[in-house]
Amino acid sequence: MDVVVIKYNAGNVYSVVNALRRLGVEPTLTDDAKQIMSADRVVFPGQGEAASAMAFLHGKGLDAVIKGLRQPVLGICIGQQLLCRHSEEGDTDCLGVFDVDVLKFRPERHEDKVPAMGWNSLHDMKSLLFDGLAEGVYAYFVHSYYVPICASTAATADYILPYSASLHKDNFYATQFHPEKSGDAGSVMIRNFIEKVKR
Repeated sequence: MDVVVIKYNAGNVYSVVNALRRLGVEPTLTDDAKQIMSADRVVFPGQGEAASAMAFLHGKGLDAVIKGLRQPVLGICIGQQLLCRHSEEGDTDCLGVFDVDVLKFRPERHEDKVPAMGWNSLHDMKSLLFDGLAEGVYAYFVHSYYVPICASTAATADYILPYSASLHKDNFYATQFHPEKSGDAGSVMIRNFIEKVKR
């Protein structure tokens, strides 16, 4: 299994590499378009800021590469957000795989802290990523922006308001949370992406 992790100017990439290694997968960390296009699985992870991340992808021509991928793709955290149409962060046009905009959390009460940081439960799980996991399983989140519930929502979470914890459309899967930091449940999700997801 040839698994590529896209290398770009977003943090937390190496924790994904290490999570794959714990599952016995030795991924290739690269920004080379040919390697990305020829991989069996592509992981698009990261923490960072939308405008600078998109500028890097555009400068390398990786925006068009990612949109054109036909093998299974897993976007994580900002990877999910960049797969959407537009982000309020930096008023940024993104990749447009998912036809939904990314919005900023707006606290409604004193106890609503942004970024949302910590463990939160997943509900209404609808994709093979979650095969074998029970409703309400916990995952680890760190984010100031969120994807509203939409036609591509594959799981929901609730912080300030209900939102998309995961998205799925065709061969594109994505999580707002970090499966690589979500303990045993996260390992199940990553293994499902490697072993069970076909498209």
